[in-house]
Amino acid sequence: MTSSAIISHPIKSIADLPVDETLATALLSSMSEYSDQLHARRLWLACSGGRDSLALAALCVQLYRQRRLLCLPQMLHVDHGLQSDSQHWAKHVANWAQVQQIPCRILQAQVNGHDEQAARLARYNIMRTHINQDDVLLLAHHADDQAETVLMRLIQGAGVNGLSGMQTWRVQTQSDRRNVLWRPWLTVRRATISAYAKRLELPYIDDPTNDSGDNVRSGLRRDIMPVLATYNPNAIDNIARSAQLLSEAQSSVSAQAATDLQHTENTDLQLSSAQRVLNIDALHKLPIYRQRQLLHYWLSQDEPLPPAKQLVDDVLTLSQRDDQDHQTELFWQGRKASYTIRRYRQQLYRLSSEWLSWLNVLLIEQVLPLSKLALSNNLFSHSADNNPVSLIVRSSDSYTWQLQAKADALTQLLENRTDGIAHHAVLKVAPLDRKQRLKTEMATRPQAGKKLYQTLGIPLWLRDSLMVVSIAFINDFEDGSDMQADIPLLLVSPFENWLLSSEQMDSHVKSNQLAEYIKSGLDLK
Repeated sequence: MTSSAIISHPIKSIADLPVDETLATALLSSMSEYSDQLHARRLWLACSGGRDSLALAALCVQLYRQRRLLCLPQMLHVDHGLQSDSQHWAKHVANWAQVQQIPCRILQAQVNGHDEQAARLARYNIMRTHINQDDVLLLAHHADDQAETVLMRLIQGAGVNGLSGMQTWRVQTQSDRRNVLWRPWLTVRRATISAYAKRLELPYIDDPTNDSGDNVRSGLRRDIMPVLATYNPNAIDNIARSAQLLSEAQSSVSAQAATDLQHTENTDLQLSSAQRVLNIDALHKLPIYRQRQLLHYWLSQDEPLPPAKQLVDDVLTLSQRDDQDHQTELFWQGRKASYTIRRYRQQLYRLSSEWLSWLNVLLIEQVLPLSKLALSNNLFSHSADNNPVSLIVRSSDSYTWQLQAKADALTQLLENRTDGIAHHAVLKVAPLDRKQRLKTEMATRPQAGKKLYQTLGIPLWLRDSLMVVSIAFINDFEDGSDMQADIPLLLVSPFENWLLSSEQMDSHVKSNQLAEYIKSGLDLK
């Protein structure tokens, strides 16, 4: 059984048939331009079996047989299962590839939805998981596709980035996987490809949904593009050229925004994609148009698609407020993750939902014996080499927060400075109780709760992520009784540490002496 959507030409070898030099020049010129990036990378060709992608595959076969192309890409065809004939299409593509002696793999994709966007997302996801890190995926998008993309984004209200259209060479990163999308035919017209496919009698798949008008792109293709051509026969070429000019303009805008970001981001509070922080005072030193560009760039980090203009406007307004309301939050559902944008004092925060969920994970209280008895019993066998002992205080599949203590150094300091009074000592790490009163080294008196948080400048969402590090001395008396003194040393958050002072601390053992052997660290997994 065959499909009526397949053009009724027999499958035959095309290696020795005439090459279209316009298409060949476009491919080879782009390959020369990106020769350094292509070096030593595996090349794949996304082939739906349609006219454009099958024509690109045919051209690669011809140029390879003529030794004008150094390597032959491997074809990837994705069967979405959305069309009743999709299995026949997949078999047809595989048969054509076999005759041309070009490697081809058929991939099965599960589509969450029924529209073209859902199918496209599923297609790229399955291909991305199949190819290797830094491999290049060759795509057959052309000038007509570019013009349709620009018009789609124009009526959606896109800015310079969106109106720059598709890029010839685009590095895509998702999670820890990085691949390249390469589109060498963005300057080539659809009519040139159609003429080439006709001369070769390519048996391509003519998907009936391409021109049905049931989505924006196909509607533009069927109804709008022909009308534009009546006003200017070069309309498509001109729109594609405008996209190229806008792409160059976007590169300049992005370069300026990247420079501005270096002077406005707060790197001390940064945690990759989880928490990105911008200093508002530094932001406001920029002209208003650069503030907008910077916020757009700042929000877009880690995301393949930029935020809407309304979100950028709302974040700008949030940065301009002069009240003390720290409760306001903005929500953005990105493509890769969702985010909350908040302000605390003179800092803007972009917080991922995964990070905010991690901040609700229970803190783990830890106790580390420091006595010589503990060391002699090899409870911490690696302490003899002065290596730190790790105390995990919060952990998940994504992040781990741990303290590292040099147990042997702490023990030696205590033994040397306390005249042997402390027979036993333990290092305690416990969550801060909101009623617990602490005196930081720079404060004049102990504080607790809201007063303490405000003094230290701790944002609302971090206030349940504070740990108190203390030393507890246990003194034994001749009558058998003992006395425990719990002496706070440090208050730690995932990003900052504060030295604490205590009247209980022996004058010979300063808290900063002990604290230097305790470090806090936050790691991404």
